[in-house]
Amino acid sequence: MLPMHSCRPEQCRDAPAARRHATEVLTFSSRGERLPSCLPPAPNASSKKTCAVKLNGAQCWLLACSLLTACHTAGPAAAKYPPPVNPNATAEARALLNFIHGISGNHILTGQHNFPATKDASTQGATRAYHKVPVIFGQDFGFDSPGRKDAYTARPDMIAEVKRQFAKGSIIALCWHAVPPTADEPVTFQPPRRGRGAAAATNAAPGKPPMLASVQGRLTDEQWKDVTTPGTDLYKHWCAQVDVIAGFLKQLQDAHIPVLWRPYHEMNGQWFWWGGRRADPEKGIKGTKDLYIQIYDRLVNYHKLNNLIWIWSVDRANPPSLQFAECFPASQYVDIAALDVYGSDFKQSFYEDLLTLAHGKPITLAEVGPPPTLAVLARQPKWCWWMTWASDSGNIRHSDAVQALFDDPRSYSLSDPEFIKAFAPTRAAYGLPPLSLVLPPPAQTNR
Repeated sequence: MLPMHSCRPEQCRDAPAARRHATEVLTFSSRGERLPSCLPPAPNASSKKTCAVKLNGAQCWLLACSLLTACHTAGPAAAKYPPPVNPNATAEARALLNFIHGISGNHILTGQHNFPATKDASTQGATRAYHKVPVIFGQDFGFDSPGRKDAYTARPDMIAEVKRQFAKGSIIALCWHAVPPTADEPVTFQPPRRGRGAAAATNAAPGKPPMLASVQGRLTDEQWKDVTTPGTDLYKHWCAQVDVIAGFLKQLQDAHIPVLWRPYHEMNGQWFWWGGRRADPEKGIKGTKDLYIQIYDRLVNYHKLNNLIWIWSVDRANPPSLQFAECFPASQYVDIAALDVYGSDFKQSFYEDLLTLAHGKPITLAEVGPPPTLAVLARQPKWCWWMTWASDSGNIRHSDAVQALFDDPRSYSLSDPEFIKAFAPTRAAYGLPPLSLVLPPPAQTNR
């Protein structure tokens, strides 16, 4: 019995034209010569026996989707991978996660982050600099005032851009510099220094603790307790803020777009309001890892968001930051473990500690300044992608080391025929045809 197709008929782009060829005949042998190579033949079938099936063109396209999907998502290779932590993950999310599992140790995806109000300016800059289009398209939900690069009001345009990038073939990676529950949008990135405006920016009031109004900074212990305690005012405000983001993620779920979702990134560091909190269960104190579990529960169990691949993200474990294990929420909440690295601080111990915690799940470089060199990748081959942070101007300065990384056979970009071929089964699982090669304009080096 042939597997049922998972693609949606309305997404079979070639169906109208195919219907004009309604007498098309698909013939295949039990050895599978006309079937995808990963589909095994029936073990007891005659090698000379063939089967002819008379199908119209649309049915042929659906059958092709079905076979590719079966090979990619239900074959022996997929079966050995850990399933998504969300048992109700969409077919698209499952296929993308399996693809990432499959490249681990063999290939690495190229990536570029973009600021919310700049659409794809940094991706375009990277393309101009290196003459290749990065596979990972990164974006953020923002927090700042209208007109600024991190404007929270840019979210509708950002979602439209994400949909456009997905249609081009990009893999979508999203994070959120979350607004503290002690404030309303917009907020600043850093707390103001002492002086004029400091009181307003922290919502300070006489006789009351400061109310943080920036992404960086620290809540009081009492405020932290309230944010992580259901029923309190700060918890309710936190829910309302998360619910806004859930609405935008739901738009992507409705569009069948899987998302590499990285909430509360760099959570072992002391700089963001959510980071660097040690849990002490004996004293009833929740830590940063508990806030990660809290947002997982809100988005997965309350909002039924099933298109998210959950990325747990830390920074380098340099003191006074927490060690990785101190903020690890548990394997049942993590699909991919991620590290942010700036200043080319690719210590081998960071790599090995992350591999240990991931316990067979993929690891990645979710944010980097300079990406890893080929020498680093030789020592640390399991990184599945790297994503360079956005440029304020959108211009990316050319680097010979990064060019060598883009050009290495292990690297995948949207401009690489080998990526197009390797990603085709995942596209089939999406119910979409294979990608066309994305050829960028001639390189313009900014040295």
